Order: sequence, then C-alpha cells, then structure tokens
Amino acid sequence: MSLRIPPELLAILGGLRPVLDEVSLDLHARPETRFEEHHAAARLTAELTGAGFEVDKGVAGLPTAFVATHRGVTDGPTIAVLLEYDALPGVGHGCGHNLIAAGGLVAAIAVARTGHPGTLAVIGTPGEEGGGGKILMLDQGVFDGVDAAVMFHPADRSLRARHSLASAHLRVTFHGKAAHAAKAPWEGRSAAAGTQVFFAAIDAMRQFIQPAARIHGIVAHGGDAPNVVPERAEVDLYVRDQTAAALETLIGRVHAAAEGAATATETTVDISETAPRYAERHNNMVMADRIADYTASLGLELEPPSPSNAAGSSDIGNVSARLPIIHPYVQICPRDTPGHSERMRDAAATTEARDATQNMATGLAALVLDLLGDPGLLAAAHAEFTQGA
Repeated sequence: MSLRIPPELLAILGGLRPVLDEVSLDLHARPETRFEEHHAAARLTAELTGAGFEVDKGVAGLPTAFVATHRGVTDGPTIAVLLEYDALPGVGHGCGHNLIAAGGLVAAIAVARTGHPGTLAVIGTPGEEGGGGKILMLDQGVFDGVDAAVMFHPADRSLRARHSLASAHLRVTFHGKAAHAAKAPWEGRSAAAGTQVFFAAIDAMRQFIQPAARIHGIVAHGGDAPNVVPERAEVDLYVRDQTAAALETLIGRVHAAAEGAATATETTVDISETAPRYAERHNNMVMADRIADYTASLGLELEPPSPSNAAGSSDIGNVSARLPIIHPYVQICPRDTPGHSERMRDAAATTEARDATQNMATGLAALVLDLLGDPGLLAAAHAEFTQGA
C-alpha cells in the first residue's frame, strides 16, 4: 500500500518545479566531462547557497566536488543526497546526470524548507563516468559521519534497485621499435600488432568467463603515421565482474593476455589503472521499498530488482560498502533505449523526463524526511546493512 506524501511537501516541490526545469536544461546544454564540471558545480552550489545551505567547495582536493549542509531544528542523524553532473565524452548527457543533479537539488531544498531535524547534506560527486569521484571523496573522509545516502538515476525503466558490477579501468600500453614501414619493416617491432594480438586473446577468453563478466575497450592510440612502424600503442579497457574478488581474478587473466601478446609480437607492455576500482553495489531494500511506496502514490511504480536487468558499474558501489544507500531508477524514455546513447541524451532534455524526475525527487524528499525524523526506519536500514556486510 502506497504511503501518502505530506501535502506541504508536495506544495513545496510544486513551487520548485521551475528550478528543476531550468537547472536540468542548463546542465544538459553545457555538458562537461569528468572532473571538468565547473559550470555545473557553480550553478548547483549557487542554488544551494541561495536556499540557505552552508557550502564547502573543492572538497577532497577535487575542484568540482562540494558538500552543502543544512542544520535542522533539533539534533539527529546526517542524511546525504548525492548529485552527479558529469557528461560523456562525445555524447553529452547520454546518462541523464543533468536530471540526477536537478532532481536531487530540488529534493534537498524542499527538505530544508520543512523545518527538519538532524543534518541534511548535499554531496556533489564529480567524475562518476570513469573517474571514481565518490571513491576519492570516500577515501578523504567526506562520507564520515553520514548515516545514509540517497540518489536516483534515469533509465529506460523504473526500478527500486539494480545490481552493479565491480569494475576496473585499465590502460594497456605496448612498446615496440620504430622503423620505416616500407624500406625496412623487419627492423621494427609493432606496438600496434601487440594491441591486435591482445584483442584476439581477449576475444578468445570470452567463452570462458562468467556470463555477467564484461571486458571491453578501445585503441586509444595506434601509432603516428602509416609509414612508420608504431613504437607505442595504447588500449583503454574496462574489466567488470559480479564482485570485487571475482574482478581481481579476471584482471589477472587480462594481464596474462597482454603479456602473451607482447611476447608474441616481441614488444613489451605496461598496464596501469586510470581510476580507482568500482565495487559492486549493495542496495538497501528497507529504504528502496519506502521510496517505492511514496512514488506509487504519485503513479510512479518502481519494479522490484530482477536478475534480468542488465548491470553496469558505478562508484556508489564503494559507498554502499560503508553505509546504507539507495540508487533507484526512473524511466525517462521508451524501454530498451540504450544507455550512453544519443537517444538517451535527447530523452534527458524532454518535458516527460523532467516530469518523471519531479516524481522521483518528491519520493526522495519524503524518504529523506523519514530518515531524518524516524529513528526506527534508519535503525531498520542499518540492521539490513549490517546483516549484509
């Protein structure tokens, strides 16, 4: 049975709809890639400052990260609303982070206007798309003292929760020997050939990895000119698996494939990780079911989690190992629209997407108020978190 959202909260969020529209469209029109989200961070912190939050910019040594705090009328827990606002290279907001930022912003401002207990924190987390911003902030203590964290994500379907894969971001660099490709190719050793053999080895491996595991990448640099045997070539690769432990094993196999390719082509290879490793996500169903009850009252039904829903990766997985979190999904486009695509990007600017975001932001605000004011709900969320740890 759906829970009833307080009429005063509905009224506040209704009045904030122009803010949601303006911020989401502004960020969508000015996409910024990981750790370059200067306009987005400035716009969001200005809105929060105007709403009475104390804003700390550039936290954890990240210029586009921030923490905004609103103190309640009485003591209580600290609940964080997480914002993402980076875009994808070459695509723009094909993951809908403009909606995450705008929806989380108005949800937090609405809570701040209610005279809530406890402490409300809005944590701006840059670089989710391959930068691991939340992990860097976690390691610097930004989440210390936070009792629970909430956010949502646009998608092609509305879900209470979804599994995410542990992920590593690898750069595989082959080193060869340059030579004239026509006059004396035998004097060279092709780093580009190393990448070709490496990809062939990865393709041969795919039959023998777990069904949920993923290995995918691009040649980021393949040489400088066709008539020069390439002395350096780079592959950027994502490796994913169900858990951090399984990922560690799979990365070892990828290393072996790279070393074998180097041996076969008489090159050498270096492998580095370009971002912190993303852990698998642990969804807190006590909180997820509560927000689903609230959104149902608005006509937004959140499906229960299912193994049939394909998983990606997110740095909130690392946060979920430290404290209870939710990461529900809201449908903004036709089912089976591919994520990280131009179709998803275009959907993230529509009125329909903002309508869906408004509903999710309303449910998010109601949940945050409950977490701040209902010790029993927060205790139940922590009990589930402890049992799953």
